[in-house]
Amino acid sequence: MTRPETTTVVLLHALSLDSSMWRPQCQALEQRGLRVLAFDQRGFGGAPLGAGPPSLGAVAEDLAAALDAGGHGRVVLVGSSMGGYVAMQFLRRHAYRVDGLMLTATKASADTAEAAARREGFARTMLDDRLRHELIATTTPLLLGATTRAERPEVLARLLDDVTAASPEAVAWAQRAVAARPDSFDVLRATTVPALVIAGAEDELIPPDEAQRMAAALPRGRLVTVPRVGHLPPLEAPDVFTGALTRLLDDIAGYRTQPEGHTC
Repeated sequence: MTRPETTTVVLLHALSLDSSMWRPQCQALEQRGLRVLAFDQRGFGGAPLGAGPPSLGAVAEDLAAALDAGGHGRVVLVGSSMGGYVAMQFLRRHAYRVDGLMLTATKASADTAEAAARREGFARTMLDDRLRHELIATTTPLLLGATTRAERPEVLARLLDDVTAASPEAVAWAQRAVAARPDSFDVLRATTVPALVIAGAEDELIPPDEAQRMAAALPRGRLVTVPRVGHLPPLEAPDVFTGALTRLLDDIAGYRTQPEGHTC
């Protein structure tokens, strides 16, 4: 079942990556005749960083402007890690445009003071030419599950290349924007469209209870845990992730075609 032409699947990438992380999903969705926008966030993939202060709200408004400029109407938001934070900010501001939601490797809670301080330290270290390489080398493997690291070294090699190529200024800006984000459980509780939360069973960065809490907060939310996968399910298990996304899109299509007044 294909989506109406007026609906666009928006893919929002993880921190330090860009829209190229979604290549398998783009190909699969376009083969189904769907309209797809893999969106590069500020400072990544050639998108300008700009001079504004760090703010995920600003990134959400960038997305809204890009949708308007491209003639996109309603959307299904798919957010990975930082992309999930952006998706929740877009929902906060433009919920009327959203037909469905898929979140992975993200959380709706705000950072604690300690977590925000760690992000600030990360940002400062990224901007230090003497320390950046070691930071990338030690933290990037944590984005993948132990199984992926052990059995698919080519995935880690590609990830290290992509993270190393990212603008240090953009990474620092994004870390500070993420640290300043608000709690978004109120947004999820108000999101009544079909929604899916994907968790990697080997995610070392997001505790399992965060995914469970998000799925429970979403009125039409479901949780799927993918085994042998860490923080980046779209890269570590692209076929599994894409299959879950296409099933969600079919659910959304059925939801939108229900007769008025129908209840489940």
